[in-house]
Amino acid sequence: MKYLLLVLFLIPNVLLADASIEDYRKYNTTKTKFNLQKTAKGLENPWALTFIDKKNIVVTEKDGGLYRINVLTGEKQKIKHNIPHIGYDGGGQGGLLDVYFNPSDGYTYFTYSHKSSKLTRSKQLSKKSSTAIARGRLVENEIKDFEILLIAKPEFLENRHYGSRIAIKGDDLFASFGERGQGMISQDPSKHPGSIIRIKTDGAIPQDNPRFIEKKDWLPEIYAIGVRNPQGIAVSPHDNEIYFSSHGPRGGDHIGEVEFGSNYGWKDIAWGGREYYGLGIGDSPFKDKYKRPLISWVPSMGISSIQFYEGRAFPEWQGDLLVASLNGNHLFRMKSDNSYEKVFYIENIFIGERMRDLIYFEEENVFLIALETSGSLGILKP
Repeated sequence: MKYLLLVLFLIPNVLLADASIEDYRKYNTTKTKFNLQKTAKGLENPWALTFIDKKNIVVTEKDGGLYRINVLTGEKQKIKHNIPHIGYDGGGQGGLLDVYFNPSDGYTYFTYSHKSSKLTRSKQLSKKSSTAIARGRLVENEIKDFEILLIAKPEFLENRHYGSRIAIKGDDLFASFGERGQGMISQDPSKHPGSIIRIKTDGAIPQDNPRFIEKKDWLPEIYAIGVRNPQGIAVSPHDNEIYFSSHGPRGGDHIGEVEFGSNYGWKDIAWGGREYYGLGIGDSPFKDKYKRPLISWVPSMGISSIQFYEGRAFPEWQGDLLVASLNGNHLFRMKSDNSYEKVFYIENIFIGERMRDLIYFEEENVFLIALETSGSLGILKP
């Protein structure tokens, strides 16, 4: 027993010696002066933000609330919709999740935990669910012309690890699908959970996806596999590539590039993380056969959304990647080379609350943050 305990205590120190694994608690606090004010209070578990014009955003709540908010006045208006999401009762991780307004086509895109339409043997609706992508048009304060673009298969009872972030580049839509707590399903490209998918904004399948080039056994929508619970995704202004953030288990939160046909390794590896009950995962934190993340953290910060900074309010942040944290109640500012092959500086920006999403408001040179703890919209300003 003494030998076992010794192994458990020594392994984290060995992992932290890896250049790609860091301890977020050791970062210096930013010297940048800023103020955080709260507005649009009374939100229940806000999850995502998107601008629909220069003054108004749309905010999702996990239990299905959808609001138009005037950023300048804080005025909040409820938006009607019929998105078939599962409910949220304070437990689990599912519900109405990401929202993304695409000015190129006028559609508002959603990800959510889709209710099963199947009946059980007792003729009750199944409680299974899946990550889904849909879109509709916001007309006054109602979502109209609603259409479902993709529902992940198969469905599961577990109410967790939906992933569920959207990035749009041109007419390509990238979305993250969590592995629903199923572990090695992430290594099965014949199933959606545990993957990054790419479809067209109208739901069509790109004919240059991996399935049609070199991965004949992959589902046609899948672009990369081997992810766990990716809850952040963004297009880099440096190289125009897609980057994602993902929760590890007990340690192993990480950021990586979404590369064509790649495999990030879950659950054969865990990027330095361990099972919640303490045992290790795999025989190495990384393996050469898998796409390596840009950076990994032990312990977990509870990584959520990411956003590249291109504003004017904080000139020293220009071009840097901001990383939101649930556990640490911090934003982390990450500076890298333009190719994003090496991180050379990270600092923490203390916010004091769990953060789900953040977007930049160019008109006022401020950041807007979905503050989950207080159920409000935070404005980060100089």
